[in-house]
Amino acid sequence: MATVETKTAQPRERILQAATALLAEGGREAVSTRAVSAAAGVQAQTIYRHFGDMQGLLDEVARRGYASYLAAKQSQGDDGDPVAQLRAGWDQHVAFGLANPALYRLLYTEPRPGQQQFAVTGDAHRVLLGIVERVARAGRLRTGVEDAAAMVHSSGMGVTLTLIAAQADGRLAQYAGLSENVREAVLGSVLVPADEAAALPHRAANGPAAVHAVALKSLMSDGIRSLSPAERSLLGEWLDRIASGDGTAGTAREEGDGDRP
Repeated sequence: MATVETKTAQPRERILQAATALLAEGGREAVSTRAVSAAAGVQAQTIYRHFGDMQGLLDEVARRGYASYLAAKQSQGDDGDPVAQLRAGWDQHVAFGLANPALYRLLYTEPRPGQQQFAVTGDAHRVLLGIVERVARAGRLRTGVEDAAAMVHSSGMGVTLTLIAAQADGRLAQYAGLSENVREAVLGSVLVPADEAAALPHRAANGPAAVHAVALKSLMSDGIRSLSPAERSLLGEWLDRIASGDGTAGTAREEGDGDRP
């Protein structure tokens, strides 16, 4: 049963400790007003005074529990191989979920109708976007930054939840290699192989334009002073078409040109 230090800790801290322990022991359903009050040695109104409601308490528990993981992701900085950082970030994400299954479910599967994504996981997603941006600038990305980040995030979350369920059932050993295999399959679909990327500068101008378009779109995020906002928007649209291989608009214009006198 969840217990906390009631002699020295302030009520707010005792409530957080109790909710964290209850979550780890019994999952989201175990964190009730009655259970937290009993474990923390406080009245129910004390919880509401400090956190507004139980959702506010759970959000604070999630924020604190996620803090060390988020700090580790943010500490990577902009140095080093971004592809290696992408792999390391995937492994960190899965390891965090397996070490904190109830907290992970709270962060990634708890429905919040009418609300945006929980702020802490949003911060982690921005770190992921930053890494993918650097991959694009290195000429290693074959898709758009947002698309690649979404693929990495959604597949990583799916793998983590699958492994969490297997761990709870005592079947984790049956899934050995799953995370690495899915990770490499996803990265293989969004990354340009290193040997191909190294050869890009030496190829003819009609080489893999999509890769160059993705890299240029990423570099444009820093701003191009010589272009107006409207020009940057139009250039971004063109680059997106090149990156996706969509030549529909260009074909239509070429056909229209043929009708001119």
